[in-house]
Amino acid sequence: MSELIAPELVLLDENLGDSRFDVIERLAHTIVKAERANDFDQLYADAKARESKTDTGIPGGIAIPHCRSAAVTVPTLAMARPNPAVDFGAKDGPADLIFFIAAPDGADQAHLKLLSTLARSLMKKSFTASLREAKTPEEIVELVSGALGGGNAKKDAKSTATKDSATKDSAAAPAAGAASSQGGTSAEGSDKKAEPAETEAAAQTEPAGEDTAPAAAKKKIVAVTACPTGIAHTYMAADALKYAAEDLGYDFKVETQGSSGNETLTQADIDEADAVVFAVSVNVRDRNRFAGKPYVESPVKRGIDEPEAMLNEALAEAENPNGKRVAAATSTAEDSSSAVEGSWGTRIYKAVMTGVSYMIPFVAAGGIIMALGFMLEAVTTPNLGDLNEAARKSILENASLFNLNGTHWTLYLGVVLHTIGSYGTDLVVPALAAYIAYGLAQRPGIAPGFIAGTVAFKMQAGFLGGIVAGILAGVVAYGLGTLKLPRWLGSMMPVVITPLITSLIAGAVMYLLLGAPLAWIMSVLQGWLMSMSGTSSLVLGLILGVMMASDLGGPINKAAYLFAVGGLERGGAVNQEIMAAVIISGMVPPLAMALATTLRPKLFTEPERENGKAAWLLGASFISEGAIPFASADPLRVISSSVVGGALAGAISMSAHVASPAPHGGIWIVLLSNNVLMFLAAVAAGTLLSALVYLVLKSIGATSKAEKVAA
Repeated sequence: MSELIAPELVLLDENLGDSRFDVIERLAHTIVKAERANDFDQLYADAKARESKTDTGIPGGIAIPHCRSAAVTVPTLAMARPNPAVDFGAKDGPADLIFFIAAPDGADQAHLKLLSTLARSLMKKSFTASLREAKTPEEIVELVSGALGGGNAKKDAKSTATKDSATKDSAAAPAAGAASSQGGTSAEGSDKKAEPAETEAAAQTEPAGEDTAPAAAKKKIVAVTACPTGIAHTYMAADALKYAAEDLGYDFKVETQGSSGNETLTQADIDEADAVVFAVSVNVRDRNRFAGKPYVESPVKRGIDEPEAMLNEALAEAENPNGKRVAAATSTAEDSSSAVEGSWGTRIYKAVMTGVSYMIPFVAAGGIIMALGFMLEAVTTPNLGDLNEAARKSILENASLFNLNGTHWTLYLGVVLHTIGSYGTDLVVPALAAYIAYGLAQRPGIAPGFIAGTVAFKMQAGFLGGIVAGILAGVVAYGLGTLKLPRWLGSMMPVVITPLITSLIAGAVMYLLLGAPLAWIMSVLQGWLMSMSGTSSLVLGLILGVMMASDLGGPINKAAYLFAVGGLERGGAVNQEIMAAVIISGMVPPLAMALATTLRPKLFTEPERENGKAAWLLGASFISEGAIPFASADPLRVISSSVVGGALAGAISMSAHVASPAPHGGIWIVLLSNNVLMFLAAVAAGTLLSALVYLVLKSIGATSKAEKVAA
């Protein structure tokens, strides 16, 4: 196994720049120079993207930026001790000990375990004190190798910053070693393997009289820690919570859901626990195991920064009869994640995005079938325009598949398809409301959401009414789910009582109070749209293009899309033009990234070029999210170039009065458009402009970076 760290990977007492990204850039160059990675741009982009998601600074003047990258050829640690220290987001100030963990995409478990062991060692004050006292890179390497179990460890114990921390560290070190090699461990059990001297030292720090307290009197807490990468923060949070539990005298066990071998909790551990701590930045796997347990939940970094607070908050929830309890989830993987995490603002945002994602298949299927019906009707009756609903009803009543009764078969089939598609689009608003309610209250919210959403649809409140109805139904259903009821009654709540009461409340509020005002708002918006023509259409196209390209499938993008779909359901040429502008401008960002990687492949890493190949299909299919891999690594350049191209595409589309009767499908529904040539021209113009702007911006960035390295 290759050594993870070497003297040439250590930077001591240098000025490494003003920001964390300056430090990461220097360390990435150091790794590439040491021939442990083959592409600086890719490594730096991956590390920067990871750092941008969550601060990696932790208390004690430490930072652990880390990433997985296809550019890394050998699992590597690069260490910096900058002077002056650099802010990595820790609450107690800047960091003067920085370890950059660079792991290959396919790093083996043995290497990942060593990286995690280092992260856990940094929680020990004696180890970090030794790192600060080291005079040479060779000393740093020896200390780190000792901590990893691969070298002379004597210096790890040689120097201690303060005597009052020595006894705690001597007790904690064996616990950390045991935790890195065993499954779920308790604070009590891990100390049993300590050396005699260490055990004696640890005993001196215990509160007087604790030895005589019965074991059953100790509070029992279990925890789950998890971070997006699963290399460092997952295990550091586990150890920080464990050491805090030792200090507080709690019986503690932890499950790490990381990348380098996971400690797991048994069901017996969970059942015996008084409370649960979730220090996680991703969904908890198999969350349903904890159903009914008092809990506290925060991002994984808080488990490192404030472990004692999280432990005490969890016990406070346990002592509060109305405290938070882990909700029982359904058996699906999606339901196993909490639908009620974070603030209400965060919950509602996630729920609305859930509703939109479930709604889109109704839009796509119903809308495209409806558009195919339009096309067949137009083929048969080219001079009669769109048939009205009365004419379609008459055809369906007087003709059948086996007796067309004088109706041309293409016209009959067109009317049938139009009718089937309209049934599907009629479900768009109810489906939106139902799955928003589902996002807030899980399955008990679905039926009330459908009912309240149907009320909104019948009252012509549109997608705005659907959003309000879904939130209302979800909040009511969630509130009913928190009631503490007898077991015989509780079993009836999710199936009968909650849907019934929630449907009555949400449906009545929508019908009696909110439906009419929301319908009025939608009518005003619709009237404004219908009045647009000429230069106003161009401005509207610019606005829609900017919205569709600004956050690549995020809330702004979805707001523009819902706006267009809501108008399309009402009919009218202007609404079909708006729908076309939204589709065309939404196709631009991924297509532009694909074109950029094709025109200048040397500016991009191999993974980016592969993402570019996939973006061709995603963009052609009107999936704006195809540009996200590029935006996550280089958000400023990607978003700015996408907005420019999206605005141009939307403006061209609206100015040329390109219309689409279908609400989804991208290039695959182009033949349904009234102006195929201008549809394609708008897509091509926006894509080309975005790609060229992005290439210019990326070339400037690459040039300045090369100049900086040369300097």
